[in-house]
Amino acid sequence: MAPLLVVAVALVVVVVLLVVVFTRRGGRSSTATPAAPRTTRAAPAAPSGSAGGFGPSGLGARVRAAWGSSPNGDAWAGLEDVLLKADVGPQATADLIARLRARGGGDPVDLLREEIVAVLGPERPVDLDAPGLDVILVVGVNGSGKTTTIGKLASSLVRDGKRVSLAAADTFRAAAGEQLAVWAQRSGAQLVSQDRGADPSAVAFDAVTSATARQVDVLLVDTAGRLHTKEPLMQELAKVKRVIEKAGGVVTETLLVLDAQTGQNGIAQARAFTDAVDVTGVVLTKTDGSARGGMVLAVREELDLPIRYVGVGEGPDDLRPFDPAAFADRLLA
Repeated sequence: MAPLLVVAVALVVVVVLLVVVFTRRGGRSSTATPAAPRTTRAAPAAPSGSAGGFGPSGLGARVRAAWGSSPNGDAWAGLEDVLLKADVGPQATADLIARLRARGGGDPVDLLREEIVAVLGPERPVDLDAPGLDVILVVGVNGSGKTTTIGKLASSLVRDGKRVSLAAADTFRAAAGEQLAVWAQRSGAQLVSQDRGADPSAVAFDAVTSATARQVDVLLVDTAGRLHTKEPLMQELAKVKRVIEKAGGVVTETLLVLDAQTGQNGIAQARAFTDAVDVTGVVLTKTDGSARGGMVLAVREELDLPIRYVGVGEGPDDLRPFDPAAFADRLLA
């Protein structure tokens, strides 16, 4: 009987273990949630007409949203907030709202577009058709796209049949001269440069002398990018201009290159450079990746500086003469 009892106990243990195992498996199958099939969700397509960051989050969409969400008389306050966040600036914002109020009803985006065009216009392109050498002094802070702008402008002028020379007067930034040399070769312009660390005024003087001897039409002078808060550097920039005139050159244009993403700091830059070298126009760069180009309105309203060119990319053809209507459309798209 003893062996039979042992066998019986063993069978009971085996049965209990089997029951436990199958119970756990069944529990898992009954409570587990089937894995959802893996799908790839495509990013929503940008609406037609959006361009380079000025799309659905652009100024026009925000104006409509602010206007539609303020039915109790707060629409003007909402519009003011939108314009300030777009770096239009307090003075330019106040002026725009005053003019919109005076016009009465209508589609807010259409009315705003008309007022933006009125502020920015009319078109004032650079005049380089006078006989003799035209000297364009290009200034701006580091990182604004100054040297690249010079290269693009050189390419455009050469395509128009101009004989162009570049002066590498930015002798402090590492590789600035090399970068300008690449643009000179790419565009077909001549290059005047000296060793790194040379006196920028000496480079400018040599460039004017050389351009005059070679009967060059346009001389583009690259200057060292400098902070507008550094007074000695601004004085040095004024010296470069004086030396150009002493060499017999006439500075036809002094173009300030502004990064569209600098916001209201661009106003301070424009004021400081204007005081130092009498800026005659602005080149707005990096407008392909930011909807904060409203800073241009503040520059135009507060300083009365015309916008000459707009940079829309990194290629040689990506510098366009400023078109107020096209810019307003881009900003409000």
